[in-house]
Formats: sequence, C-alpha cells, structure tokens
Amino acid sequence: MITALYAALLAVLMMWLAVQVIKQRRKNKVAYADGGIEGLQIARSAQGNAVDSIPITVILLALLEMNGANVLLIHGIGILFLVARIVHARAILAQDLKGRIMGMKLTFATMFTLVILNVVYLPFDKLW
Repeated sequence: MITALYAALLAVLMMWLAVQVIKQRRKNKVAYADGGIEGLQIARSAQGNAVDSIPITVILLALLEMNGANVLLIHGIGILFLVARIVHARAILAQDLKGRIMGMKLTFATMFTLVILNVVYLPFDKLW
C-alpha cells in the first residue's frame, strides 16, 4: 500500500514536532500547558496543527488508493502533502508567516483535492 510510505514519513514529522515541544519544556522547565513561554507556545502550535490535519488526510489518501486511483496520482498527492506539512511546520517554528501561509494553502489544496477525488473514485455500484 503506497499510503503506508507517506503515513510513515508524516509520522516521523509528527515525532520531530513532538521533540521540539519536549525541548522547549525542558529548556523552560514547564511540565504542563505552555507556561506562558512563547517558544513553547509556538512549538505546541506547530505540533497541534500537524495533529489536526495529518490523520484525516492520510485516511483520505488511503481510501483513494483502496478505491483504485492511479499509482502516480497517489504518489503525487502524497509528495505534495508531505512537502506542505514540512513547509508549514518549519515556517511556524521559524515564525515565517509567508511560509506558514504557503504550507496551509498546499495543505488545504491537497485535502480538497482528496475530497473531490474520493467522490470521483467512489465505487457507487457497491454502495447499495
């Protein structure tokens, strides 16, 4: 299953973001929440945003693959989404608004594309 590759790579990104939160917690000696520390707030925002968008998008990608979409289409969407999430995560951590906007535009474009393609590839003959 092709989606497994992108799920694994995105999981690595999510782990890296979790490590950024851990580093901020240790550096600032904050056990819970954000302690009002800007660096920790930023790291938690980057991690939280990834947790919000990655799971549903991976599910949509897997469903598209299961419904028989072309292999190159799956790879193209997987690569685009991976790039989008890396751009977004790095931009949040660097406080780069333009990069953050670009990352979110690519993320939403990927998600919207997956929604449309899942309807197109839906096996209507097997729904009833």
